[in-house]
Amino acid sequence: MELKFIDPRALKDNPDKARRSNSSPQADALLLATIKAVGIVQPPVVALEADGGNGFVIDAGHRRVKQAIAAGLEEIAVLVIERAKDGGAMRSLAETLAHEHLNPVDQWRAIDRLIALGWTEEAIASALGLPVRQIKKLRLLANVLPVMLDHMATGDMPDERQLRTIASAPLDEQKEVWKKHKPSKNDRQVTWWSVAQGLTKTRMHAKHASFGDELAQAYGIAWVEDLFAPADEDGRYTTDVEAFLGAQQEWMTNNLPRRGVIAEVGSYGEVKLPPKAERVYGKPSKSDHTALYLDREGRVQAQAYRLPAAKKPKGAAGAVDSDGEDPIVTTKPRPDVTRKGGEMIGDLRTDALHEALSHAPIEDDTLMALLVLAFAGQNVSVASGARDISYYGAASLGQHAALLFDQQGKLDFDMDTLRIAARSVLVDVLSCRENRSASGIVARVAGDVIAADGHLPNMGTEEFLSCLSRPALEAACTDAAVLPRQKVKDTRTALVEHFREGRFVHSAARFAPDPAMLSTWLAKYEPTEAEDDGPGVADIQPDKTTRDAADHGAIGVDDDTSWAVAAE
Repeated sequence: MELKFIDPRALKDNPDKARRSNSSPQADALLLATIKAVGIVQPPVVALEADGGNGFVIDAGHRRVKQAIAAGLEEIAVLVIERAKDGGAMRSLAETLAHEHLNPVDQWRAIDRLIALGWTEEAIASALGLPVRQIKKLRLLANVLPVMLDHMATGDMPDERQLRTIASAPLDEQKEVWKKHKPSKNDRQVTWWSVAQGLTKTRMHAKHASFGDELAQAYGIAWVEDLFAPADEDGRYTTDVEAFLGAQQEWMTNNLPRRGVIAEVGSYGEVKLPPKAERVYGKPSKSDHTALYLDREGRVQAQAYRLPAAKKPKGAAGAVDSDGEDPIVTTKPRPDVTRKGGEMIGDLRTDALHEALSHAPIEDDTLMALLVLAFAGQNVSVASGARDISYYGAASLGQHAALLFDQQGKLDFDMDTLRIAARSVLVDVLSCRENRSASGIVARVAGDVIAADGHLPNMGTEEFLSCLSRPALEAACTDAAVLPRQKVKDTRTALVEHFREGRFVHSAARFAPDPAMLSTWLAKYEPTEAEDDGPGVADIQPDKTTRDAADHGAIGVDDDTSWAVAAE
């Protein structure tokens, strides 16, 4: 390497320079002003002519030489170096990128030139500090029609999505579309949306395919890698729409579920269900049907639906005579009790039921059974923590109450059955989950009463400990006699290893409720004299007959206050 002072007008341009398109006027003006003020800070790099001449060819610094001439400098300092094996192509590209970013067209041409000179894609990526995927993407974009590339080099660039569509199309198709949409003398701007639209082909993506490689080979599907897709996604696709949909159809036929059908879709992509079928938006039951169909993107979708029950033969109201003539029309008799009468009966029954529940003698086992029945009522809605929370109400809890009935529909049970029903209802009702099914503080109290802390699993896992702060982790280390580490990650790893064979329960997970929260809850629901919404504890007292029976041990109570205590 040698430093020389040479007249910039004597330097020759490199015909294989990396930057072929003109830089912006603003960048040239800024460089000219800098040279006039302080001169050339970094000397251009030149090399002797390859054919044995005495002149120098610019290897890097064409813009600096040009602006030095414009500034009127008589001579400038240059670095004379030996010619590289690739003719200085990589050095020219790297330095040009460092001074001012190349437009995509020049990048494509420079990378193709390096590939022709023996550079690999991995070596280019390492030298330029770019991902190999970016180099592959640029090489793919070099397949754009040359005249289209020349126009892009002027600064009129399509966006990335349009560029991807154009570069993926064959050159003959690009040529035909360019004839229709190339710029005119009056309007030099290209409507790239129209160009991309003319080259667009429907793509079916591999990530939407339910079939495997075996069916793909059977249908002759060749996947193409989409280099513009995110790196963490399967970017393969095919434009053979017919083969893709055929493979999807065969997969649906081979994997049709029980009570399943393959359905068609409408003009807007909606599934066509059988007549009178009702969509099932929640969890389907065993008796429901399933319709498999393909959406607009070719994905296999499933829609559960329910068919109406078959109609029973008409009775006397719509009987048909034996000769098959017109049906015999019969009048519907008036019911014994009108609708208003039914409403009156409902009110009277409710008052009588409440009176009996408040004062009638009820055995403890019967009282527990009635509580199970109450949860199965159709006016009770429970967001269960043990079931899908889209299912709630009597339909969920009625199965527990049904255990207490015999085949004749009478309430008949033993204590073991009653205990199972009561436990099942409590499991469905009480929940500590952080969603709509949360029961609140009463679930914490229930868990504390039955010592549910002993059933909590080992929480000394990576998944849970990652949710703790540094002070919480160090407190856990103190309790477990584990030495805290300098890094939180190392402390967490030490705790996981320590509790691998043991059991760790964080204090925040225990069931014992916070005393202040419990006091607030009790104060909120404490009955007052002003409340008159229904029978309270004071109203639920046994009458004289009940007390006399209690005195003689008929219902197993010891004093006059046992009913009030039981009610509480």
